[in-house]
Amino acid sequence: MHTTIEFPNIGVHLESVGDHITIFGFDIAYYGMIIGVGILAGIFIAAWEARRTGQKPDDYFDLAIYAVIFSIIGARVYYVVFSWDMYKDDLLSVFNIRQGGLAIYGGVIAAIITVTVFAKMKRLSAPLLMDTAGLGLVAGQMIGRWGNFFNREAFGEYTDWLLAMRLPVDAVRGSDITDLMREHMETVEGVSYIQVHPTFLYESLWCLLIFVLLLLYRRHKKFDGEVFLLYLAGYGFGRFWIERLRTDQLLLPGIGFPVSQLLAGVLVLVSVLLIFYNRRKASYFD
Repeated sequence: MHTTIEFPNIGVHLESVGDHITIFGFDIAYYGMIIGVGILAGIFIAAWEARRTGQKPDDYFDLAIYAVIFSIIGARVYYVVFSWDMYKDDLLSVFNIRQGGLAIYGGVIAAIITVTVFAKMKRLSAPLLMDTAGLGLVAGQMIGRWGNFFNREAFGEYTDWLLAMRLPVDAVRGSDITDLMREHMETVEGVSYIQVHPTFLYESLWCLLIFVLLLLYRRHKKFDGEVFLLYLAGYGFGRFWIERLRTDQLLLPGIGFPVSQLLAGVLVLVSVLLIFYNRRKASYFD
């Protein structure tokens, strides 16, 4: 497998980008390492925000134990359910996440359920927990998306715009290569390359923007839960158009529509309505 990754229109050429390191004969995937860094960053950002707002950081360390476990399970279940043809003939592969196969929205759904149950058990405010943890969540997503870079996955259709990314064909899954990519395929010194939208990069930058905006806005929120709803709306808005570019979409059975794009659109609509309703309600009681 060839390991170059290029961004030819901005003059970036990475000659050797591996997808793992080997320690004592055991391969450790960069994907898993980056996901781990994103999780840790998210936990400490949530604890920092808890301390700033007079909450107990230990509550968030306790929450993280459950949220991380169930979010990874949720992200994997979501991915497997909507990619069942990839796993139905090899059920043991369902448990192998070292090469990718985690869906963000599955993790978010599992995290919301976990926070709700945790808050009830601890007699805490679930909306406040979500506001605080939401900052860590979007920061973790921003970092975690770079795992897709090393796996050469989660990219979009052919493009020749400024940030176009060029990948060797033998380094990506054949199912992610479209007819349009094949039409523009280039062969250099016997190696075939496709050129695509780096949608992992778009989403990482979008999450960075959301993180900064939430940091600036959180002091002005009108009700607990508003920051998290803004996260759902903001991330959903970006994910809706980014998902349209991707060639590895998870599709709804029968109708073939991207499930994450549909969910993103629904969450934007619901979140915006809830924000307007609760802000109006909060202003009425002021």
